[in-house]
Amino acid sequence: MVDYAEAKPDEEWIYGQYFVHFTFRQAGLKAGKEWLDSIISDRPIAILDRSWGSMMVNSKALALARITADTPDPGNGYIERDSITGEPTGILVDGAYALIHGAMPPTPMHALLRAYREGMQYQSSRGVVATKYVHVCEHRLNALSTLDKAGEMTLRVEAAISWQDDIFPVKRRWELIAGERHYYRSARFNANAVKFHFDGVHETQSSYLSTPWPGESTWRGSLNMTPEHICDMVVDLDRKGIRVIAHCTGDGSSDLFLDAVAEARRLNGPNGMRHQCAHSTLLMEENLVRFNALDVTAEFSPVLWYPSDFSYARTKAGEERIKNIYNFKGVIDAGGNAVMGTDWPVANINPWVGFETMITRKNPWGEREETFYGSTISIEQALRVMTINGAWSMGIDDKAGSIEVGKSADLIVLDRNLFDLEPQGNMHNTQVDVTLIEGQLVWDRLEQFKACGLTAVWHKDEVPEFYDKM
Repeated sequence: MVDYAEAKPDEEWIYGQYFVHFTFRQAGLKAGKEWLDSIISDRPIAILDRSWGSMMVNSKALALARITADTPDPGNGYIERDSITGEPTGILVDGAYALIHGAMPPTPMHALLRAYREGMQYQSSRGVVATKYVHVCEHRLNALSTLDKAGEMTLRVEAAISWQDDIFPVKRRWELIAGERHYYRSARFNANAVKFHFDGVHETQSSYLSTPWPGESTWRGSLNMTPEHICDMVVDLDRKGIRVIAHCTGDGSSDLFLDAVAEARRLNGPNGMRHQCAHSTLLMEENLVRFNALDVTAEFSPVLWYPSDFSYARTKAGEERIKNIYNFKGVIDAGGNAVMGTDWPVANINPWVGFETMITRKNPWGEREETFYGSTISIEQALRVMTINGAWSMGIDDKAGSIEVGKSADLIVLDRNLFDLEPQGNMHNTQVDVTLIEGQLVWDRLEQFKACGLTAVWHKDEVPEFYDKM
């Protein structure tokens, strides 16, 4: 942080990631404004935690955001306060850190264009042909639309508008939901989804559970909306033909979401939008069959279903619950649609790490020997999770997601035959030689098509390197 501040003396804010609460506790330190003030006090600084579930800021940032002891908690998060004075400690949890984003200058368009372009370059180089970008506002939609019109959108993108200012303020939310979202529509791009945060995260014990957290008498986690509000919003958006992507990390929040979809099906008919339960970290056993019955996608993310320090931070909800954490197998066996997300940048964006570990539940780099909680699935099931299931969740399975006559030529060529491999340690580093979308060559790792006069959209020297291990 100090190096960055010295290198960027003209930047008004310092904004970055990550810090880890557990690391501070190990060092005998308290994360918050006092610690940050001791390092940088003359400029506002905001640092996200490892799970993106909280933010640490200094006193300057609190002052610019006008956050004081008298500031009420937002409905979708809370301001951590000193137990004696009531003053903010500099830790803002869940939706509360949108108050900080609201005080920051908007991300410059050139920075958004670069970020989205690099993301698409990387995803295309890893064989991704369709994706969902959640938490967007008009500013970000304009950036995506600019890339689309420039011919640089090399994958199909469904964008989800933020609800309730969970990450940052969305100034034109109601206009977008009322119809402006349709301005952002093309063969590869649409913004016909809304992202909700129904609960929090496991690290701060704000995930909403069906019964109290271990060691707590009554605390089940936090809901950012009442069950009645959840139901009303899902029914209304379903009626409007808008997909709901609901952040549900606790088994209690996913239960309420499925109840809301059931009510939408009752009132609006059975053929509405294919809504999505995001993260699906913990699911109640009796709810597994409901994903199939209600045409709801179970999206599992972040990619933490293999042994790592970060993975084990999400295993504090009780032994009985976590034995089926990230339950791909349960949803699939019940006939439901399971897909893999990344939750990037919370976890790595390389899809092949998630692919291998769905099959093994082991650390792909061999850093730990044990098998992680939950059940493995077969390679055939994992391939469906990564192809036709994803297309179904986006409502494009009639034209994409499988190799069939009449479907779009969204194809990839790998450097190895996955069926010939021992999965452990041999799939996460899969290289994609060729990526095509709608027959367009967007990635050619070995430049083997140059002799035919074909040049890929992205050159290998352009693709950024992102850290795979998390």
